[in-house]
Amino acid sequence: MIAHLRGILTVKAVERVIVDVQGVGYQVFIPLSTYYTLPNLHELVTLLTTLHVREDVMRLYGFATEAERALFELLVGVSSIGPRLALNMLSGIAVADLQQAIAHGEVAKLQTIPGIGRKTAERVVLELQEKVSLVVLSSVEPAPAPTVSAADQLVGDVISALLHLGYKRSEAERAVRAVRAKDNGTLTLEMLLKDALQQLVR
Repeated sequence: MIAHLRGILTVKAVERVIVDVQGVGYQVFIPLSTYYTLPNLHELVTLLTTLHVREDVMRLYGFATEAERALFELLVGVSSIGPRLALNMLSGIAVADLQQAIAHGEVAKLQTIPGIGRKTAERVVLELQEKVSLVVLSSVEPAPAPTVSAADQLVGDVISALLHLGYKRSEAERAVRAVRAKDNGTLTLEMLLKDALQQLVR
């Protein structure tokens, strides 16, 4: 099993990265919480990883902290939750908040995550409420990211990220417009994405 990768970040997108390790490019799927901590392109990056194998598909998933990886592995162990939905859960709520929601049985809060209905939320609580308390979770301060110069590209990237998380295009565009209306031109991609997500879960 590949437990971690350390190499040069050659591709950086909100849902995946490619890390060049001595000439071999590893495609790694990540949650937004990990994306926020990534360095700039062509810089050195270290990711904790877990390999998920299903039938004839093998995918590598990467995380900035052990807390993220541990919670991801618990989530994919729940019936009806696959890796993509587990990443959505880590992307939709901060790791510590997600742990608290599961530990306290906050089904309604879990339902604010795209793709999580009441039955799935209840199943997560039922299967993980006791286990999640054993996972030591630590918060990570997001690393500052450079401001995207092209406003249209910035908005397009944020909408694309929201669509990837399961929101409808109309919802994503409305949330981004609401945030941009208050923007004085200083918001980065990460900040705009966070604010848009807050608009959507209200």
